[in-house]
Amino acid sequence: MDFHLPDDIEKLRKKTRQFVDTHIIPLESDKSSYDDHENINLSLLDEIKTRVKKEGLWSPQMPSSKGGLGCGPIGMSVLYEEMNRSIFGPVCFNCAAPDDGNMYILNKIGTDDQKLKWLDPIINGDVRSALAMTEPAPGGGSDPSMIKTEATYKNNKWIVNGLKWYITGAGIASHFILLAKTNDGLTAFLYHKNQPGWKIKRRIPIMGPEEHGGHCEIEYNGLEIPDENRLGEVGKGLKIVQIRLGLARLTHCMRWIGLSKRSLEIALDYVSHREGFGIKLADRESVQVKLGKAAMDIDIARLLVMRAAWKIENGSKSRQDVSMAKIHVADTLNNVCDTAIQLNGAKGYSKDIVLEWIYRYARQAKLVDGASEVHQMIINRFFNNYKSHFWHWGVGNDI
Repeated sequence: MDFHLPDDIEKLRKKTRQFVDTHIIPLESDKSSYDDHENINLSLLDEIKTRVKKEGLWSPQMPSSKGGLGCGPIGMSVLYEEMNRSIFGPVCFNCAAPDDGNMYILNKIGTDDQKLKWLDPIINGDVRSALAMTEPAPGGGSDPSMIKTEATYKNNKWIVNGLKWYITGAGIASHFILLAKTNDGLTAFLYHKNQPGWKIKRRIPIMGPEEHGGHCEIEYNGLEIPDENRLGEVGKGLKIVQIRLGLARLTHCMRWIGLSKRSLEIALDYVSHREGFGIKLADRESVQVKLGKAAMDIDIARLLVMRAAWKIENGSKSRQDVSMAKIHVADTLNNVCDTAIQLNGAKGYSKDIVLEWIYRYARQAKLVDGASEVHQMIINRFFNNYKSHFWHWGVGNDI
């Protein structure tokens, strides 16, 4: 087994890290860098995006023919980890959710005309996007088969009625991917924010910092979507969303590892300088145990993510690997940040440093794109099906 990075990826990693350290992390300590929802303000974001493009680091996950860097999941794992050492990082490189996953699925299954109209503006950074899937009870949440929003076909158009909620980024999005129930099952559609027949009912308040555009509740009341804006085949919407979410869950993990590493970096810096009762905190055994446990958990997280990325890059769906990574990385982010706050004492709990921001943001990791309990059920299903072969080496069968 070879754990060395390809030379081109290593060069991009170093360049990304240097850019984050030099141009993005310093912004976190300036209150004027933030918008009203604790994310980077949009005017400042535009300035950083221009610099990123000039440095040749824009949209690494997209094909070079589309203006990206052509990185596969392995390269993405390396770069996303470096980007999210800053709380502002991923969006500056066009690698933040939900745009990241939406670009992936549009590039994978969209027609040429759809890519030109719906994908290219997102890649260029001209517009933002959202995925409208989850619904309030009794509609679909973790179980998409329960989706109640309906799309009825009439005169070469689809008429959409229903409710969606917790739609990330909807408040700022121009391009939407919508999942709705049709006669032949779930179907995916594309629509623009300026089309009539839908509205944002509210931006749902949450405990942590928000993505641009928030998490919104949406009502559809006769939204008309031309059939040419149907994404994929009728009745194949669930499969399309599963393809999108598979890699999207893993990219969440890639970014969360970056936040975990940053949290531990802050903790290590503090305990290496802070003294109490005649001894540096870093020299206390109790502190060393906490740091060692956190560093180990982060490295386990990196290995789980990279294994899943390698399998996907080599043709596997790697569903059980993604689920294992999702659970472990979410737990690691929460635990490492908690440890970092504890080691920093009152300073860690304050807004003088970013740990409290990361701590509030981290809690959603156990919920988004499938709660941890759902992923445990997925892992159990594969284990029951494959028994001892569950632990096979290599890409193997597509489990």
